[in-house]
Amino acid sequence: MDIGQKVRVLRIRDRISSDMVSKLKSNPVGTVQGYRVVDGKGIGYVVKFDNAFSTWFFEDEIKAEG
Repeated sequence: MDIGQKVRVLRIRDRISSDMVSKLKSNPVGTVQGYRVVDGKGIGYVVKFDNAFSTWFFEDEIKAEG
């Protein structure tokens, strides 16, 4: 996935706050803003959402839109 690409959150591996769950349920589509190295060998994606919050996801948690 590329920076600037729209993605949809499909699932979440780790536990997150109920506030974030509510935000993702209301709109699971965001834009890739950057990358994050995870566990030394994987890549995570920093995703920004319309409601002004961002977080990162593992590659298998999101899917490209369109």
